[in-house]
Amino acid sequence: MIYLIRKVQFCAAHRLHTNKLSTEENRRVYGICNNENGHGHNYELEVTIAGEIDPITGMVMDLKELKEIIDREITDKVDHKNLNIDVDFLEGLVPTAEIVTMKFWEILQDKIPCGKLHRIRLWESSNNVVEYYGK
Repeated sequence: MIYLIRKVQFCAAHRLHTNKLSTEENRRVYGICNNENGHGHNYELEVTIAGEIDPITGMVMDLKELKEIIDREITDKVDHKNLNIDVDFLEGLVPTAEIVTMKFWEILQDKIPCGKLHRIRLWESSNNVVEYYGK
């Protein structure tokens, strides 16, 4: 089994807040990430595909094609956006790195034509990263 990884970057803003908690509880749970006007991150997204090498092409999957899929399905929809307001697939959700990563998986899992989606890793900052391997 070979693991192929494509990394992309995007910038986005969000606010961690839920109407299920009071104003005080939101501040306590989310701290500065509950800033009323939101805050931004320079995200790095890694998509890992697991598969076997095609004997003719020598590739698990064409990296250019993988990049095009990630851009079309994810990056084009989140780059320079407010995740709370501008991104349909996050509507009504608290856009934590965990939730965003799981939604990315849901979107990509059936879009990979060669191999299989193995892992999504989302770096929210140089200190905070989420990995998801599906259900």
